[in-house]
Amino acid sequence: MRIRPVVPFALVAVLASGCGGPGQETAPSVPPLVSISTTPTETPSPSETPSTPPTSKVADTLCVRMDQQLVQTTLGAPIVQIQPKTPPADFGVPATYDVCQLGLSASPNGPVLRVGVSVQAATKATLAAAQKAQKSQMAVVGDGGFGADTFVVFLLKDRLFKVAGPKATLAKYVVLAQEVARQAAGLPEAEPLIARPECERGSSAAAKVMGAPASIRRDGQTELGDLVCGWISADSVLSTSVRRTPKAIALMTAMRKTPTAQAIPLGDEGYVDTATGRTTIRIGDDKLVDLVPLPARAINPDTMTQFALAMLSQYR
Repeated sequence: MRIRPVVPFALVAVLASGCGGPGQETAPSVPPLVSISTTPTETPSPSETPSTPPTSKVADTLCVRMDQQLVQTTLGAPIVQIQPKTPPADFGVPATYDVCQLGLSASPNGPVLRVGVSVQAATKATLAAAQKAQKSQMAVVGDGGFGADTFVVFLLKDRLFKVAGPKATLAKYVVLAQEVARQAAGLPEAEPLIARPECERGSSAAAKVMGAPASIRRDGQTELGDLVCGWISADSVLSTSVRRTPKAIALMTAMRKTPTAQAIPLGDEGYVDTATGRTTIRIGDDKLVDLVPLPARAINPDTMTQFALAMLSQYR
């Protein structure tokens, strides 16, 4: 008589639990014009072939939450699709923005809609200060705003929001800004420190340029993989980034002729603008490294040179 092996009941339950219907799809599998309200939480079952690795997730951002059909109709875009890579912060004074993007064409270099939320708390005074720096008209969104035919900035509770993209009309950008306002509730709080080790080497020198250590950090990289570093305080911003351009030599020639340009012995050619503090260094024929203090102001060229010296090795 044969003895049939007995499988424990608990093991049967475990095996059965792994054999079910399809799980929830990952975000990249959703048709590009369908609004995505939440981040996927389930891993596809073995019967499915995921379009991206199971660990790939799209962060909960305003771009994920927005009605993509509304975006497409408003801007007349052929398609609208979430760009999963997080762009570098939009550095500025009085507001720096954390940004997400919606692609508006199938081309990787096509137009995008950029949606940002300020990393620092904002008030109506902050909104007024932001409006002074740009030619604009009033926009009725949230707690007040302004805009033009390529953007709208508005205040909602204690944050500034910015929607910007290709040229359209102010009315169309108001429609998009109102959609952002509808989707803003419950957005995850921004972390104060998003820092990379490569940028840390410049922090001490950055504090000397800014007059105080940064209270907020925003480091990242461009789509080409170039490092972006950002130090932010209550009233000052300092950032480093790269411009890739075949006109690098010509641009430096024009900079050399600026009356306020002071040469510095870094890279193949480098200058500090003594009136604005902006420092640009050329590396090779097609790369410019920009080190930009905001607000623009006269800064001791030696202080900017020391900051540039601390950071330049990361861009060679």
